[in-house]
Amino acid sequence: MPIRVLPGELVDQIAAGEVIERAASVVKELVENSLDAGAQRVEIDIERGGVGLIRVRDDGCGIPADELPIAISRHATSKIASLEDLEAITTLGFRGEALPSIGSVSRLRVASHPTGAAHGSEINVDGGAVVPVRPSAHPPGTTIEVRDLFFNVPARRKFVRSDATELGHIARLVERMALSRFDVTFRLRSGDRVLLDVQAAKDGGEGGRLGQILGKDFVPRSVPMEHHAGPVEVSGWVGLPTASRAQPDQQFWFVNGRAVRDKLLMNAVRVAYRDVLYGGRHATYVLYLTLDPKLVDVNAHPSKLEVRFRDSRQIHEFVFRAIERVLANTKPDGAAAPAAVAEFSGASAAYGASGMSGRSSVSRGAPYMASAPLPFYQPSRSPWAVADTVRQSPADTQLTYDNSPLAEASLTLQTEQPLGVALAQLHGIYILAQTRDGLVVVDMHAAHERVLYERFKTAHGAAAPASQQLLDPIVIELKAHELEAILESRTEWEQAGFDLDALGPTRLALRRIPALLIGENVAEIVASVVRDLETDANGHHLDGAADKFLGTLACRTAIHAHRRLTLPEMNALLRQMESTDRANQCNHGRPTWTRLSLPELDQLFLRGR
Repeated sequence: MPIRVLPGELVDQIAAGEVIERAASVVKELVENSLDAGAQRVEIDIERGGVGLIRVRDDGCGIPADELPIAISRHATSKIASLEDLEAITTLGFRGEALPSIGSVSRLRVASHPTGAAHGSEINVDGGAVVPVRPSAHPPGTTIEVRDLFFNVPARRKFVRSDATELGHIARLVERMALSRFDVTFRLRSGDRVLLDVQAAKDGGEGGRLGQILGKDFVPRSVPMEHHAGPVEVSGWVGLPTASRAQPDQQFWFVNGRAVRDKLLMNAVRVAYRDVLYGGRHATYVLYLTLDPKLVDVNAHPSKLEVRFRDSRQIHEFVFRAIERVLANTKPDGAAAPAAVAEFSGASAAYGASGMSGRSSVSRGAPYMASAPLPFYQPSRSPWAVADTVRQSPADTQLTYDNSPLAEASLTLQTEQPLGVALAQLHGIYILAQTRDGLVVVDMHAAHERVLYERFKTAHGAAAPASQQLLDPIVIELKAHELEAILESRTEWEQAGFDLDALGPTRLALRRIPALLIGENVAEIVASVVRDLETDANGHHLDGAADKFLGTLACRTAIHAHRRLTLPEMNALLRQMESTDRANQCNHGRPTWTRLSLPELDQLFLRGR
């Protein structure tokens, strides 16, 4: 077959294949044009999943009658005029391909009434065949109707999914557009059903739209953030680790107002969450990156969902550090949500509604009447002190304090800490602590693991971590391949405070150990770390050899189940948690503590009814 120039109709259909993947692609292009036109209200009507009809109506600036024929021509746009404009794009659309591509595979009608014009006009395109412009009764703004999508391209029509599937793609797309512009009203209808109707949000009213689109729990279970560095800013909402989901269906990135699915930005968030999320869980977030348009190339893909940054490494580091700084504050706080939420039969509904806020009320029966609380339990050497305290009335109780270590470890009514004062151990696994308004349960291994992991990371970043030189080396018998693995990762071990070498093919000598391991069974800990690093038995999802090593070391060093702790030791761990970053989760992402308030305990026992 000889080389030939393709007919214009075939060229348009080929171009449409790049831009118009499905009905949702049409909606995206048309809504972006509406936003570029300054619309404050956008209405989308759908029939038969978008294949029968897509109608987008806006109140933007409109298109003059003499420009309508140009608007449906290929590579015609009002948004860029030079190479300099292409290198600093500030609009959502700029290619000039959407309308002609849509018109080549559908029956297209464009009706518009420009601002200040006496009347409106319209133009029709039927499968690429253009009907001349004619007057049209139309309010200020523009309406674009797309009917019988892919009617003249049977091969493409075969790939269209069911109406419900196509409508689902459109609904998710409009939700993303609504999250990108809080100042614009959006309404999506399918036939007579209204699928989405969000009004323009005024200052501080973004939470209502977030709740309407992402669910009412999104805002209470997320943290607002805003971080600047020169011409770059990242802002939005990042979900708490406890708000993670099984699917990444609530992850939204916007770059200069454009919804994108950029791997670099998504990876920066994933790395920031790497040691506070349980394996297989996905963070929730709505984030906006604003930067000089010259620093980002949005002309990377026809769908405009991918972008390229001039300095991708710097952007990745900026986003990662900003989110990591926010997540570092996820530690016990008296007003914060508990790190774990439990549901109990008979009270799950009430607790589910209040457990994340630390407040609740009895919803049925008599109103909750809070009685005067007993004083905080104060550790004492007398086994009868608890009974004596219970027998006393609250008004008669006078707390006394002494200078004993036990008394110093306890809390006073005036200086209560978020995690309260330890009462006891439960099954050698959990610490029970009393706070001013209820009970706190702490997983002692998970909590200690996070404390140690943060200490190890801090020491790892220092030039010389605290360590202890041994008079006699500790000799450990290992398998040959285990010893070889340690020697290959010698740098990580040395940066953690170890000094080691081989005494033979299966013998390892430790001549210096981290100060945190003094008094521990170092040989057993090191052997366990070696096995875990080799088989990844702990399932660490941390990135980088150093973080994985430190995480495994912290896990193996932390106190384990059935180890009896004294009350001062329990209180010391609680205080360490309160001052440790990310202490709401261990480095595997498991919660470290939860809280039951007095009203929630009362509901369990039907008090106040």
